[in-house]
Amino acid sequence: MSDSSTASTDEPGTYVTPGQEYTRDTNYIEDRITKDAVDGWPVEAGRYRLVAARACPWANRSVISRRLLGLEDAISLGLPGPTHDARSWTFDLDPDGRDPVLGIERLKDAFEKRTPGYPRGITVPAIVDVPTGKVVTNNFPQITLDLATEWTDFQRDGAPDLYPDGKRDEIDDVAEVVFRDVNNGVYRAGFAGSQGSYERAYTRLFDRLDWLEQRLENQRYLVGDTITEADIRLFTTLARFDAVYHGHFKCNRNKLTEMPVLWAYARDLFQTPGFGDTIDFEQIKKHYYIVHSDINPTGIVPAGPDPRGWLLPHGRDELGGRPFGDGTPPPPPRPGEEVPPILAE
Repeated sequence: MSDSSTASTDEPGTYVTPGQEYTRDTNYIEDRITKDAVDGWPVEAGRYRLVAARACPWANRSVISRRLLGLEDAISLGLPGPTHDARSWTFDLDPDGRDPVLGIERLKDAFEKRTPGYPRGITVPAIVDVPTGKVVTNNFPQITLDLATEWTDFQRDGAPDLYPDGKRDEIDDVAEVVFRDVNNGVYRAGFAGSQGSYERAYTRLFDRLDWLEQRLENQRYLVGDTITEADIRLFTTLARFDAVYHGHFKCNRNKLTEMPVLWAYARDLFQTPGFGDTIDFEQIKKHYYIVHSDINPTGIVPAGPDPRGWLLPHGRDELGGRPFGDGTPPPPPRPGEEVPPILAE
């Protein structure tokens, strides 16, 4: 018997394979949208639509990047609901259950417009070419890098440099270990099909979180003194940790709130414009606890935890740093793109 399964847990389907270790399917549509249009997709304002469910951490990255860079006028945003059936993410939050720009009920339709009978997972984020209705790419790690580097002509005045030339090697190195042990590590624990594979993932996850506690103790951000791609990639997992991963995925050595450095770091980012204003905790909980019926067959969604802790002072500004470097904070979210606010007592 093989010791691994290759399902992607942010796509429709059943994910736990008894006796097997979870391995993420990382085969994506790898076309890129670039200034030189090397893959046939030129950077062009108004042509593309980013489909990114708020529930999904991989999609959340692209929403944060789009906000920070001010690309709202250049790339429109489609928001599937937090739950889906076995076939596809659906646009059930929109009037008549259809995306108002693409005119489709299911993201699957855009994948099959590109490749009839598309055989792999229907994942978010996905960038769709509006004129043809075809998916251009769902390669989530590359999407955010290209938003930072290929879309510079359409970024807002004061947009931060999220992938600075002189720090790219370090950002890539940090992002790789964070992906392996934390971003994907929580899934390896949550969808483990054996005790051994679960315990290996659990140990790697918390060893890496301990490493991050040490790394961030005396520096405000993961690489340098400004927010970079590396921080975006870590944040979306931390934002879901206590609400989902601690209980639902059995990542329960401790909560994020019990790791003082990481908890302060996560609150610092959450309170930075462009981060917390993309987080919808109710959608996040509904997605994991309802869709993952093999892990949570009752479909009961937890009432907690209380999100107001995210608003507590973090004290991280004492470490210095310049969140946006030589840039400025993004303006408030566009109408229709807001998330429910956390109301302080």
